[in-house]
Amino acid sequence: MPVVSLVLNILWVVFGGLWMAAAWLLAAVIMVITIIGIPWARAALTMAWYALLPFGQTAVRRDAYGREDLGTGPLGTLGNILWFVFAGWWLALGHLITAVGLALTIIGIPFAWAHLKLAGLALWPIGTEIVTTDEAETRRRAVLMR
Repeated sequence: MPVVSLVLNILWVVFGGLWMAAAWLLAAVIMVITIIGIPWARAALTMAWYALLPFGQTAVRRDAYGREDLGTGPLGTLGNILWFVFAGWWLALGHLITAVGLALTIIGIPFAWAHLKLAGLALWPIGTEIVTTDEAETRRRAVLMR
């Protein structure tokens, strides 16, 4: 991890990243307990890690790079609708509230922006994967070369 990403991730944890990662982890635990939610628990765990250390990583749609799978088709859409109803809206609200609080300070504005991106992702996460920014750039270039 580059030094800048490391420093930003440390500051992120201090300024709201830890509690939102804990919220994602709680969502995953609740999903596992319900048994029916187990398919969504893995996505929630991945998002918990991303919410804890977002700098140096990015979220990309799998179908944007020609990787069609179960999560990018009609079942993925149904899964995202169920996710939105049962978990997505309150996780997005948590990110939104944190973003507003951080935006009130000058130093918190970049972190507020990151929380807003996570809020959008919290609403519709299935069919998305978290990759390093270098990997995302490599994939983008590969698509442009086609």
